[in-house]
Amino acid sequence: MNRRIFLLSGAAALGAAGTIYGTWQLLDSGRRNITGNARAGAFEITRTEAQWRAMLTEAQFAVLRQEATEQPGSSPLNDEKRAGIYHCAGCDLPVYASDAKFDSGTGWPSFTEALPDAVRTKPDNSLFATRTEVHCRRCGGHFGHIFDDGPEPTGKRHCLNGLALTFRPDNADA
Repeated sequence: MNRRIFLLSGAAALGAAGTIYGTWQLLDSGRRNITGNARAGAFEITRTEAQWRAMLTEAQFAVLRQEATEQPGSSPLNDEKRAGIYHCAGCDLPVYASDAKFDSGTGWPSFTEALPDAVRTKPDNSLFATRTEVHCRRCGGHFGHIFDDGPEPTGKRHCLNGLALTFRPDNADA
């Protein structure tokens, strides 16, 4: 094997390993834990890890409290078309209206904007890029990320984990 083939093979292997590692990091339920002291007291509603675990499913805990990402296409909320309000699954705060929801084709529920004073954002520097993380302003639960490739009127795509939300239809459509 000559040197060029050896170097190209090594570079390809490193690139593949980086892609696999990045995907694992994205889906890893233990990636970051927001119940720790670094964020304690930063939100109106705070609970211990044991309290969060008692009230959430294991998958909800991984998404809301450890910033995991659910598998694309796995949320029943992708197909929800009724009028209503989406609430934080951690504290029941109303966070997104159904009229802001759209089908992004990504496999995750997507919205053009949140309800007023419902969410907060912070930079997320994981996966070798800076993204905008969106979370509940009241309990700090992780919802997903905001991207600049959404439709009008905002041009934003709030790409969210369905596990982080609950849906309540309007009474007329229930």
